Amino acid sequence: MCGLGGLYLHRGEAPESALDAISRRLAHRGPDGAGHWREGRVGLAHARLAIIDLAGGQQPLYNEDGRLVLVANGEIYNYIELRAELEGLGHRFSTHSDCETILHAYEAWGEHFVDRLHGMFAFALYDRSSGILLLARDRLGIKPLFICERPDGLYFASEIKGLLPAIGKPEVEPRALAQYLQSNYSSGRTTLYKGVERLLPGEIATIDATGAISRRRYWSPYHIEPASIALPDALEHYDALMRDVMREHMRTDVPFGLFLSGGVDSSVLLALLARESQTPIRTLSVGFPDSGVRNELAVAASTAARFSAKHSALELGKDSLLPRLPHCIWAADELMADYASLPLSALAERAGEELKVVFSGEGGDEVFAGYGRYRPHPLKALLGWLRSPESGGFRSKGLFSGLPPTLFSAELNAAMPHWRAPVTDAWRAAPATWSRLQRMQAADIETWLPDDLLVKADRILMAWGVEGRVPFLDHRVVEFGLSLPDALKIDRKNGKRFLKLWAERFLPRDQLWGKKSGFTVPVREWLSGELLDQLETRLPENPGVRRWFDPAGVSALIRLQRQTSHHSQALWALLQFAIWHTLFIEGDGARPPASADILEYIA
Repeated sequence: MCGLGGLYLHRGEAPESALDAISRRLAHRGPDGAGHWREGRVGLAHARLAIIDLAGGQQPLYNEDGRLVLVANGEIYNYIELRAELEGLGHRFSTHSDCETILHAYEAWGEHFVDRLHGMFAFALYDRSSGILLLARDRLGIKPLFICERPDGLYFASEIKGLLPAIGKPEVEPRALAQYLQSNYSSGRTTLYKGVERLLPGEIATIDATGAISRRRYWSPYHIEPASIALPDALEHYDALMRDVMREHMRTDVPFGLFLSGGVDSSVLLALLARESQTPIRTLSVGFPDSGVRNELAVAASTAARFSAKHSALELGKDSLLPRLPHCIWAADELMADYASLPLSALAERAGEELKVVFSGEGGDEVFAGYGRYRPHPLKALLGWLRSPESGGFRSKGLFSGLPPTLFSAELNAAMPHWRAPVTDAWRAAPATWSRLQRMQAADIETWLPDDLLVKADRILMAWGVEGRVPFLDHRVVEFGLSLPDALKIDRKNGKRFLKLWAERFLPRDQLWGKKSGFTVPVREWLSGELLDQLETRLPENPGVRRWFDPAGVSALIRLQRQTSHHSQALWALLQFAIWHTLFIEGDGARPPASADILEYIA
């Protein structure tokens, strides 16, 4: 796990100072070392978090004759098998790094080499003989990569903050802001920073010697064919698949652990890790015992004991979590109003004291249809369809739906009709033969998963030098889950039916089949009292709020929150935007302390 960046200029020499600037901005992703390479118009930079081949895996990496140069972020989980195959073809390796297999795979198999890679990755590979630069991202978008075209050339980096020296003073992209406000995140190519694009999950971009860019998706959930398979066969196939997946994901030269929530997905992961490990698994949990939200610490502790894990629990409250907000916003780069970033940051900091790799259960709900929104009441589904037929009624209601449009500036109001474009595009891209359930799953896998959940799983952890591994998002697991018949995934009362049936061999039925409750952070309780009074005074005066919102409308929203507590999500989104604007638009993106007074970052 690392950070990478670089540039491909139209003319002139790639300056060392530009690579230094990128490296400094990404140093938190790679505290174990840094490396640069430049030649003519091209420069590559790397910040390393050493996970495999601790002594010899420094980057950039080169092939045998030095023609190919690589910087990469992530893990190639099947590197042992790939290395054996490539050595059999005559390739010579100079390190034991998993990422070196990328170079030789490109030599051996050409354009379609990425199809052979199992893992989570983003990389830049430069072919000195042809002048071609390849930028690629893993199938599910677990690892990030951003691109910025400037008048002098192309810049790229693992995080947007690595591009800030090239961008200069950033400008807000209104369509992405509209997406964030309504969906909690922005999605697709467009980011909140005007002129900065995401490389899409499963996409490879080719930049030739003239500077022309071509892009192709080498993997998409829409390529998955529905399967006709009986439950006994599916259970047998999945058990064998997960043995292979876990064996590959557990390859590491450093200690690893697991974030254990007490829910189905992380509990299943603990069972799988314990099944493949000869030593107790290190587990960590977080809860809020002094709040009114459900506390799963007892369930997590019981599950840890069942599998003889070495377990610790953090009990946190408002005073320890709310001050982490500026640091979380800085770490994420992109705005996402996800409450869980705060406790995840605390867990990552604690884990980083002893671990470099942590497993977590992201993806289980999307892949095996665990969310309640996948089983809507027929009347609710009909109303959603009437409101938004272009997406079958799926994700038809925004966070600010029902609030007066006068809350937004004229420019932001003009962008608002486009906020659902990523969801509607994803819905329309599905094959006509797919069921509604498969369409919903794929739409989430294309949008919500990479642009919210995996932003947390990557950026919040990497801010503390910790690599996150997410076995449920191995592409083979995703392909299996999406291909299952609907009846194996959901019934009238239950989601994630197949996974729970399979997991009965490990876990008690009452834990698996009890009512699902998402991981909840008591933000509604926090947005009250004195803090709300302070926000009413300061938030409307924030420069970003004044630029994109009506200050009087923001004051009215705060008063409504005081009366009803029904607008905590909308207010939280505005609070985060104000802090983000202070850090990245008014400021230079400098890292704030881990704990800070949020009011100082508003006005």
